[in-house]
Amino acid sequence: QVQLVESGGGLVQAGGSLRLSCAASGSIFSINRMGWYRQAPGKQRELAAVINRSGSTNYADSVKGRFTISRDNAKNTVLLQMNSLKPEDTAVYYCNAVAELGAVEYGYWGQGTQVTVSS
Repeated sequence: QVQLVESGGGLVQAGGSLRLSCAASGSIFSINRMGWYRQAPGKQRELAAVINRSGSTNYADSVKGRFTISRDNAKNTVLLQMNSLKPEDTAVYYCNAVAELGAVEYGYWGQGTQVTVSS
């Protein structure tokens, strides 16, 4: 089992910045990749950014150049630095971790943190 606790959401004006943090606990040795997903009202949850154990990253086109995901393996934490925020970035942001046990993958989610960008 993996537990994820997010922090750092809030209200910011367009053009501003926020940093989200996600701390993992439990069977952290099994975690391969971690990432941030977001869900806006009336829309499906979508990937924002993901980072794997080696540090390779992948971003949604809509956040490339503005968001940076990083991982502190010593602190079992993943960060999402969000710059140049836009109103369309408004969503609940969820931390995700994928753990591997043998050939089986297990996905875990945090409780979500609200990010609101005002115009």
